[in-house]
Amino acid sequence: MGDTEKIKEIKLYLFDMDGTLYLGDRLYDFTPSLLEAIRKNGGKYMFMTNNSSKSVFDYIKKLDRLGIKAEYEDFITSSQATSYYLEKHHKNARLYVCGTESLKEELRRGGFTVTENLDEVDVIVMGFDTELTFKKLHDVSYMLLTRENIPYIATNPDYVCPTEFGSVPDCGSVCDMLYNVSKRRPLFIGKPEPLMPLLAMEKTGYTKEQTAVIGDRIYTDIKSGLNAGTLTILVLSGETTREILDTSPEKPHIVMESAKEILDIIK
Repeated sequence: MGDTEKIKEIKLYLFDMDGTLYLGDRLYDFTPSLLEAIRKNGGKYMFMTNNSSKSVFDYIKKLDRLGIKAEYEDFITSSQATSYYLEKHHKNARLYVCGTESLKEELRRGGFTVTENLDEVDVIVMGFDTELTFKKLHDVSYMLLTRENIPYIATNPDYVCPTEFGSVPDCGSVCDMLYNVSKRRPLFIGKPEPLMPLLAMEKTGYTKEQTAVIGDRIYTDIKSGLNAGTLTILVLSGETTREILDTSPEKPHIVMESAKEILDIIK
């Protein structure tokens, strides 16, 4: 069976969102029909994103504005995966969060205390911070330089976040700034690590043979699927170009101009 034919066997579709199903605030025309076709065929889709600037409830509201109805259970985010990791490895930790209020609320919902008292911080958590201030950079720099062994975690390694006009710096770029200060790298939780697709499969009961990861970035989306053992589909509707694909050591199983080609196969 060729890789394209394997799409017909897929039951769980793990979609990256920005650059895959929409771009910024513009929904791709094919997205509603694609999601409807998956459900009509008895499959399930989940939205899997590294963007930790928004909570799941923020994403539900955004998709609703774009015309897509979604529920909490339809998402697997780097914020959720970070909360899951912290629960396993740093239970009851007090967190300094260099992230948005939405990320802080997501972590509080997971049972964690978020504090700005640097003397009581147990773990530093970095996110895609669209509310970034120099004070946050100062605080994290101080802790990294004065507390050599403090756990240092980041929701995602993305260097940029796509927009309608190009890109803006994402979590990975800010972590690079802090590396220049401290020579420390965080432990990254989101894609390309396999935790998010593995959590999605655990929640839904589907196997890796029944699962596909679909996204527009090789170094996060595709690598995450490859690391989790799923089918991987790269779409060229976002960040990755043919030139980037040609020079990448990691290759997806399938390359498409956009996720509309999935619709053409399964409808």
